Amino acid sequence: MRRSPDFPGLDSLLLGALSEDIGSGDVTSRCCVPAQAVSRGSFNAKDSGVICGLGIAARVYELLDADVEMVALAADGDTAKPGDSIAEIFGASRSILAGERVALNLLRHLSGISTQTAEAVRRTAGYGTRITDTRKTTPGLRALEKYAVTCGGGTNHRFGLYDGILIKDNHISAAGGIAAAVALARMNSPHTLKIEVEAETLDQVAQAVDSGADIIMLDNMSTQQMSEAVRFIGGRALTEASGNMGDRDLAEVASTGVDIISIGALTHSVRALDISLKFF
Repeated sequence: MRRSPDFPGLDSLLLGALSEDIGSGDVTSRCCVPAQAVSRGSFNAKDSGVICGLGIAARVYELLDADVEMVALAADGDTAKPGDSIAEIFGASRSILAGERVALNLLRHLSGISTQTAEAVRRTAGYGTRITDTRKTTPGLRALEKYAVTCGGGTNHRFGLYDGILIKDNHISAAGGIAAAVALARMNSPHTLKIEVEAETLDQVAQAVDSGADIIMLDNMSTQQMSEAVRFIGGRALTEASGNMGDRDLAEVASTGVDIISIGALTHSVRALDISLKFF
């Protein structure tokens, strides 16, 4: 089984999910499935997409019953088509059934993120534009969801409020303007930390450039505005297109010359990839 990267707190997360689902016990299996029964099953893709989360699904069973064996037939980042078997599992029937929903929920959700990311990367191929995620993630699942983005060929934006300065509209208002906000950020942060400024107008873009921002987020701008902003910035800062990018023509956005397109929809409203577990 290909292992996913180590995620701090993963075991606690999975144990909590198992406890939530199983509670005092799986009454259906306890009533219908003999305690000594063993089964072999296959995890099958029912949609075309990019697989992610096989190691996490395997960890569900390791925590539930160490005697259950899950063998991957694919790796995270691989593309599957309908009917493909991506993993097989063998062990006590009751244990496999008890972990089925938690394992599938995570596998389906993460594979959906990887699939949607891969499609965004495909649409912008040839432009040199990076596709990134945002902080619009499911509470408690951020590390897993951001990992899924990388499996789809995307890159990660900041992980939290602690590892990047992103000055948005409310920061600008509270600080007294873009220049003041950037100056304070420079004064109060390590020199190794980049400063990004959200700009909603071309005038704000000019202010962000004058303030020395490292990255300028072009928020909810038209394609024409983004093109003008990129030309004006002229490489003096990285440019990031943001704001409902999940609904935009990504190739058109990338054609403006922006360096980065950040898409909250990669994680906040993704459609799960259809994957099932069948005994045979």
